[in-house]
Amino acid sequence: MPGTLRPVPTLSEADSKALLAEHGVPIAREVLATDPDAAVAAAAELGGGPVAVKLCGENIAHKTERGLVRLNVTGPDAVRAAAGELLAAARPEDGATGVLVAPMVNGSRELIAGLLHDPQFGPTVMLGVGGVLAEAVADVVFRLVPLSPLDAQEMIEDLATQKLLGEFRGEPAVDRDVLAQVLLGLSALGQARPDVVSVDVNPLIIFDGRPVAVDGLVEVSA
Repeated sequence: MPGTLRPVPTLSEADSKALLAEHGVPIAREVLATDPDAAVAAAAELGGGPVAVKLCGENIAHKTERGLVRLNVTGPDAVRAAAGELLAAARPEDGATGVLVAPMVNGSRELIAGLLHDPQFGPTVMLGVGGVLAEAVADVVFRLVPLSPLDAQEMIEDLATQKLLGEFRGEPAVDRDVLAQVLLGLSALGQARPDVVSVDVNPLIIFDGRPVAVDGLVEVSA
C-alpha cells in the first residue's frame, strides 16, 4: 500500500555482534549451531556449564517477545530439547536460522548502549542504566559522533546513578576505561558504516567489573 512503512532490515544477532566486536565492543563467547546435536556440542565446547540458547536469524528482532530465548540451560538433554524447540518455532519470514549457544554471564548490574540517528544531527552514541532499573531511573546520556576519549569518559561521569558504577554488592567497580572503549567503538562504527541506522546493545552486563555485551542488534538501511 502507498505510504506503508517497511520494516528496517536487521542483521542477525550473530552478525550484529561480530560487527560490534570488529569495533572493540567486548562480546560474550558464543557458538552458532544449525541443529540440536550441534548445539549440544557447542555447549560442551563452551565448558559444559549453564548456557543461554537463542534462535538466531536475519529477520528476528524481538526474540524475548516471541519466546525465542532459553536461559540457564544445563546438561546435554536440556540443551538438545531447547534447541529443538527454538528451531521448530522459526517462521518462514525469519529467513535462515540457527541457535546461538553462549555461557551464562551473570552480574547484578546492567547497562545499555547504542547508536541512534538523529534526523537533524546524525549518528549519536547512547549510554544508560539497563535491567529492571531502566524505566524507574530513566538515566540515559547521549553524545554526537565522533566521540573523543574525553567525550566517552564524560558520558560515564554524566550518568546520575554513579553508585552503580562503584563497588557494588561485593563486585568490583566498573572498569571505566573498558566502558569508554565500548562507547568509542560505537562511535567508530557510526563513522565507518553510514548504512547502519541503529545499534542496540542491551544488556551490557557488568561481569567482574568489566562490561560484556550479551545481546546486540544492528539495523541497516534498506
